Amino acid sequence: MKKINILKNNRDFTRIIKGNKSFKYKDYIIYIERDTNDLYKFGISVSKKIGNAVVRNKLKRQIKNIIDKKCYENSFNCIIILRKGILNKSFNEMSEELYSAFEILKLFKEERSEKE
Repeated sequence: MKKINILKNNRDFTRIIKGNKSFKYKDYIIYIERDTNDLYKFGISVSKKIGNAVVRNKLKRQIKNIIDKKCYENSFNCIIILRKGILNKSFNEMSEELYSAFEILKLFKEERSEKE
């Protein structure tokens, strides 16, 4: 994932979490903020309850890898908070669940047909 598409600032996290409704899907809590920027940005949060630093960083790397494989609409900020049940999932299960959550939230770019 490119650095330009990552949210790291604590002010951004608190603004998005306090200003928007949460979307709970299996082992994820997702907050979406629609804005007028030309970019999409993701922030990932993993609680200390899930594991030590090695486990938390591994989960963040896996989520970033999952996010990197698709194309997204522009002009939104997204915070993904992981729940403890994520530890029992394989990488493929994590990606299927996250993609289906993104599908429900309509974050993917729509493929345009060239027949028009």
